[in-house]
Amino acid sequence: MAAKDRAERRLAAILAADVVGYSRLIEADEAATLALIKSLRREVIDPLLAEHHGRIVKLMGDGALVEFASVVDAVACAVAVQRAVAGRQAAVPAERRIVFRIGVNLGDVVVEGEDLLGDGVNVAARLEQLCEPGGVLVSGTAYDHLQGRLGLPLTFAGEQRVKNIARPIRTYRVELDGKAARRRSWWQGRRAAAALAALLVLAAAAAGGWWWGRAGGDAGAQGRASIAVLPFENLGGDAATGRLADGLTEDTITDLARFRDLDVIARNSTAAYKGKPVDVREVGRALGVRYVLEGSIQRQGARVRVTAQLIDAPTGTHVWSERWDRPTQDVFAVQSELAEAVAAKIGGYTGLIVAADRDLAKRKRPQDLNAYDLYLLGIEAKHRETKESVEEAIRLLKQSLAIDPNFARAWTGLSWSYQVLGGFVDETPELRQAAKDAAQQAVDLDPMDAEAHAALASALGREGNLVRTGAELGKALDLNPNSADILTFYADWASSFGQAERGAAAAEQAIRLNPNMPNWALSSYRYAFFMVGRYEDALRMLDRKPRDNYRRSDYVFRAAALGALGRVEEAHAAVAEALTRFPNLTVEGFAGAPEWSAAERQRLTDTMRRAGFPACAKQETLKIMPGLERLPECASS
Repeated sequence: MAAKDRAERRLAAILAADVVGYSRLIEADEAATLALIKSLRREVIDPLLAEHHGRIVKLMGDGALVEFASVVDAVACAVAVQRAVAGRQAAVPAERRIVFRIGVNLGDVVVEGEDLLGDGVNVAARLEQLCEPGGVLVSGTAYDHLQGRLGLPLTFAGEQRVKNIARPIRTYRVELDGKAARRRSWWQGRRAAAALAALLVLAAAAAGGWWWGRAGGDAGAQGRASIAVLPFENLGGDAATGRLADGLTEDTITDLARFRDLDVIARNSTAAYKGKPVDVREVGRALGVRYVLEGSIQRQGARVRVTAQLIDAPTGTHVWSERWDRPTQDVFAVQSELAEAVAAKIGGYTGLIVAADRDLAKRKRPQDLNAYDLYLLGIEAKHRETKESVEEAIRLLKQSLAIDPNFARAWTGLSWSYQVLGGFVDETPELRQAAKDAAQQAVDLDPMDAEAHAALASALGREGNLVRTGAELGKALDLNPNSADILTFYADWASSFGQAERGAAAAEQAIRLNPNMPNWALSSYRYAFFMVGRYEDALRMLDRKPRDNYRRSDYVFRAAALGALGRVEEAHAAVAEALTRFPNLTVEGFAGAPEWSAAERQRLTDTMRRAGFPACAKQETLKIMPGLERLPECASS
């Protein structure tokens, strides 16, 4: 290829920024919004770009793309902009302030005149979309080149899968307040209780037989996942690093023990392997486990590097590996954060171990499937989130329970499946009762299962018993406060019992723990954000969910969020789409359901009216929902 035909490329640091809620601000007061943006650009942003040698590539109405030769300059400029913009607007009412999201990436770009194209630009734009309002989110490549030069902590925010980028993107959040993120952001007081609960789980298991044995046990135990956490290796050799390694090992075991899908070997059974070369396959045979987690820790000056890898013991193959680099200003925060990250990645029914077990179940002949295999396949079918797949999940979970009627996890899965099915059909009292009965059976069989309590909480909430919903979710969080799944379930109901802000915080924490969020979780997050008035964030969650997986509530919340933002034409189109699929949808029929609190009902009523939904419930709805909260104009009809 001739040189003139080859695209010009270069390595560049790209900063992408946009204004949060731009459409809402413009709709409320176009002239004032544009004047404020121009003022901020002239007096704050342009001088900072010049100071840090940034070149504006393009400007959009609500954002900008800027090129830097140095990633340190790019991130330092992003931080300076966020601080200066916030400081300049101290006297501006909160609802009128200009707030930016900023993403920074270091990558290869294609040069076309004054414009830049390619993955380097695309990743920066995606990071900006994922960034929290007022924050700065940087890619792994940018983080690797910063190497402590920024002077601010950066917290790992997970591997993100983004649109049109095949590979997952490592992301890091710049802590603008200068403080490293601590582990328990909003449920901190629960850790001691949760640790005690984990010990009680093990004690109860030994006494009562709830904890399935590795050498046999009931039918439900066949094929059940089991794991041993080997002592993390101290590569530095010093005593301080050794203490950090021991603490990380212990924290990881404690966190994994809270996931009821796993049998976790006690630490005293693995302590003998400390400091010794091991054959993982031999460890698996000796301890009777399917998976082995091993790792190492090394300190270099003011930083610590931790590696972890999950290994399939019978074959010795690697299932997953990860590396973390962190500053060591607070070694206990580092220890807790990393243990939480490992547990969240591999534990729970959205984790790697269950996924690996599910793949094995798929390779079995139908006649060889046991209760655990059928449970895994049923949960996978439920997660596909179509009416047909949920009906398949109910069939598979019933088959699992026919083999082992005491399999608590299958009862939990059955309850969730009934509840999800209610989102695709007109939910009847019989369907709600079946969901509640299945969840109650799960709790009765295994009172220490956090997810069983969460399923019961949701089922109780659907019939309007919000006091017990809050109590059951409190139990679930006590038992497993760092499960992305449990945090998601809490986020889905927190507003109903007056904890809307905590619900949004739980959603954010769940997303950090599991950035590759499953489709079913997106509806919970959009609810949590909607109920605190973060309509743009609610729509962002819905935009990530395939239309084939939309339930009735997804259609409603999409239209209502658009209505709240004043996007009238889009809201009317969303209402028409919802009514095509659910002809009986009305403001009264949806917002008047017993699961909503008074505050939620008012927010839904207002936004659904603005979107253009018909007001009064139809007679068919009134027959199956006799406790409906009537609207004044509909009560006499």
